[in-house]
Amino acid sequence: MEKTLPLFPLSLIVYPGEDLNLHIFEPRYRQLINECLEEERTFGIPAFINNKMPGYGTEMHVTSLHRRYDDGRMDIKSKGLSVFRLVNFENPIPGKLYAGGEVEMIDKSDSFSAHATALMERLERLYGLLQIENDCDPTSENFSYKVAHKVGLSVDQEYELLTLETEAERQLFLIQHLNNVMPVVADMERTKQRIRMNGHFKNLDPLNF
Repeated sequence: MEKTLPLFPLSLIVYPGEDLNLHIFEPRYRQLINECLEEERTFGIPAFINNKMPGYGTEMHVTSLHRRYDDGRMDIKSKGLSVFRLVNFENPIPGKLYAGGEVEMIDKSDSFSAHATALMERLERLYGLLQIENDCDPTSENFSYKVAHKVGLSVDQEYELLTLETEAERQLFLIQHLNNVMPVVADMERTKQRIRMNGHFKNLDPLNF
């Protein structure tokens, strides 16, 4: 399905279901958000990476106007709805300050996957090494989207995850990433332990020659 969306390119990745707070200050985006509020319209955030728009983004809904400043700036709360692929980009739309374009909405596939338990096990190991509390719920819908920002992916990797259409693909992608980074994190933690022990009395095991 194709639709036309006003577009707000940003150098970040937003996932469906994700809450995003934005400070709106540029005149073109103040106009865009005001129209979304007045007409109860959605807008799109196409990813802008390495000074280009590679093509995928997320449709967003403004959930609330948190604050409006005297000079027209705004603080808004928004939520990701669906992933889209950019068909064309027009900057600006005729008669508007902001950009827009035709987008193809990516069909929502199954939101659950049998890989969730394996992904959760690796998350628990990573968070245990980093001594971070793990409050993730592997039974939640689109579990991959909920943890994608919490596993140390680069922006390019976060974008690649956005382009994967099934929850199973996304969870396998994250599992592979964690398999790759876990030894590095574990080695860093061992190094930190050695640094902490430097200068301390050491209880050494006897060696048998």
